[in-house]
Amino acid sequence: MEAMPPNSASQDPPAHHAESLARALRASDDEQLLELLRLRPDLATPPPTDAAVLANRAMARASVARACEDLDSFTLTALEALVLLDADEHEVTVRRLAEFLGQDVTEQQVISRLEVLRARALVWGGQDSLRMVSTVRETTRAQPGGLGAPAADLSEQRAHELLGELDDEERRVVDKLAGASPLGRTGEVRRDAKRGERPTPIQRLLDRGLLLRRDEETVELPRQLGLAARGPQHPMGEVETAEPTLELTEHGQERIDGAASGELLELNRHVELLLDSWGQDPPDVLRSGGIAVRDVRRTAKELNITESRAALLAELVVAAGLVDTSGEEDPQWVPTVRADTWLACSPEQRWSALAASWLDLPRLPGLMGARDERGRLLGPLSEGLRRPNAAGERRRVLELLDEQPSGHGVRRDADVAAVLAWRAPRRGGSLRDETVHWTLSEGITLGVVAAGGLTSGGRALLAGDENAASEVMGRAIPDPVDHVLVQADLTIVAPGRLEPELAGEMDLVADVESAGSATVYRISEASVRRALDAGRSSEQLHELFRTRSRTPIPQGLSYLIDDTARRHGRLRAGTASSFLRCEDPVVLTEVLGRSDLGGLALRRIAPTVLISPLPLEELVDELRAAGYSPVAEGADGGVLDLRPSARRIRGRGRYGGRPADPSGPGHPNEQQLAERVRTLRAGDQAANVRGNTLAPEKGRPSANATLELLRDAARNGRSVWLGFVDTQGGSTQRIVQPVSVGSGVLQGFDTSREELGNFPLHRITSVAVVEG
Repeated sequence: MEAMPPNSASQDPPAHHAESLARALRASDDEQLLELLRLRPDLATPPPTDAAVLANRAMARASVARACEDLDSFTLTALEALVLLDADEHEVTVRRLAEFLGQDVTEQQVISRLEVLRARALVWGGQDSLRMVSTVRETTRAQPGGLGAPAADLSEQRAHELLGELDDEERRVVDKLAGASPLGRTGEVRRDAKRGERPTPIQRLLDRGLLLRRDEETVELPRQLGLAARGPQHPMGEVETAEPTLELTEHGQERIDGAASGELLELNRHVELLLDSWGQDPPDVLRSGGIAVRDVRRTAKELNITESRAALLAELVVAAGLVDTSGEEDPQWVPTVRADTWLACSPEQRWSALAASWLDLPRLPGLMGARDERGRLLGPLSEGLRRPNAAGERRRVLELLDEQPSGHGVRRDADVAAVLAWRAPRRGGSLRDETVHWTLSEGITLGVVAAGGLTSGGRALLAGDENAASEVMGRAIPDPVDHVLVQADLTIVAPGRLEPELAGEMDLVADVESAGSATVYRISEASVRRALDAGRSSEQLHELFRTRSRTPIPQGLSYLIDDTARRHGRLRAGTASSFLRCEDPVVLTEVLGRSDLGGLALRRIAPTVLISPLPLEELVDELRAAGYSPVAEGADGGVLDLRPSARRIRGRGRYGGRPADPSGPGHPNEQQLAERVRTLRAGDQAANVRGNTLAPEKGRPSANATLELLRDAARNGRSVWLGFVDTQGGSTQRIVQPVSVGSGVLQGFDTSREELGNFPLHRITSVAVVEG
């Protein structure tokens, strides 16, 4: 028999629950109301006018579901126990709740969980009078506590008696369904035993009414029998009262930061290479968005990295605003002008820009390679990777690491997933555990996580301080070295991060063979020619290695430079449209005599000079393809660097922007929350006294009527109830003792704030005199 997941149910909450909750809210002090609005900010917008309005909002199904998202496993279990005890229909005692949660749960533990629920207005009442918001039942599992629906006409005592009458086979079925889910799928629901056959355990239980038929393939264990099978010690099953313990290893913060610094430098190097590659040959934007698999493979091959790392780099450079789509008919992924600024920054500043963008990225790069609900492959930069809660879930993982002692790292990703699952079982969805693994893996690549621990830079980023993150990681990065080690096999070892100037020269004259804490370059004829093409002379290359190498220069390297330089530049190209000159006329005669170079349309104008109608770049490329080594010559006779310049576009800044400000319109700040509490108190006060008031005018009061009523109240020292629109456009209420009325303003003593205030007359929507 196959266990089945539960389904949800829905029902309308009775009206008297809102009245009871409103009374409890009125009895709360201001700090308790403030905490409620902090924990459930959706209740504060728009500002509630009184406790009745707040109570109705607090009972809304969607709001209750949001309030339960951050509850831990133990608290949710306690809430489900209240559902099973029907705390939405009658009062329940703390002792009864503790007993129902099992013998391993103490009353003090239950009280601590109830405080969490009270703070969120999901539960109210005293030790012997607990009540629960009725809509909680709609947001819990259809089988709370893993227990089925109650069977009609089956008492608890009878359930225990029937349990004792079961044979071993029947008991095994009951015990299985008394576990996590009371639902089971089986083909025996429809099948009756044939004549002469002994009925199966499921058929016997069905015949006796100890299993309930839900459909043609589903059975459900009645709640009474499930409770009897679990016994009085564990009515709610195994209750996890504490979160799992993380197994930590102490590394030391210096070691963690040191390991991350290597990843930081490698990340910077790969991003720099990607920007250079895409600046020369930008990949196309697919019609559906994203980047083609072939372009990812090409980039991975050029950078000598895995395709998965190339895909992640693509997400990072777009997230940081270093690459964007060009505004053309056939758009491409092109580096932006922001990329040049990034390239000019220090390594730690480069890193902080990338890491901060990743931290706030509203996408899940880990989904790359999976398929969506339509079976389409999710590729890098595609819209299918967007997940609004991705940044929040990423922060949850890193904040857990931040809670651990400095210099300690977790041993297993699964432990982190288990802790987060206990802290908020309803958050993360089906990808919760995968998101933990992706975050830790990407964090290592980004240098935010190392050895299972959070780096100093990662802690600063979580606090929102990119500058501090750059500073602390800058101290962890080893000082750049000013020398290399040239070896006999024409490899060059950089024993650390090179100074920028030396690194640029090495990239020009040699190719990276392997990277890491020590980078290995290989010098070849092609790389030497590249340096000569860029304007370096053989003397400059000899000087470079003579002054920068801590090892003797091998003779083979000197020969390689000299031989390449001897053949290089014998031909001099210029513009006629372009010209070709050489001190040796024989070489020019050889060029003129080659049939495969007839397309250059060369003609001799002097023994040492040929001219061509082709552009200079095309002339040089054709001659190099034919095996010659010409260099381009400028008007002053100097060497021209014909390498194409990198393409740049303006771009739109960081992908998706920064996270929403928690103090924005959707989440009021502390001052705004305090104002809402004062408005609520004023509304409650007004509700208490309006039974003895003159009824306010229907609709908006006229100016004359308002002035007359307010002036009369000021002369006679009477309080008035005001309804008005505040500066944010929200409706609010006040009990005010008018002092003076004039110049379009009512000046009066605000009883809720206990201070003198000004109320513009044009904002007043209703007014009434408080009697008595």
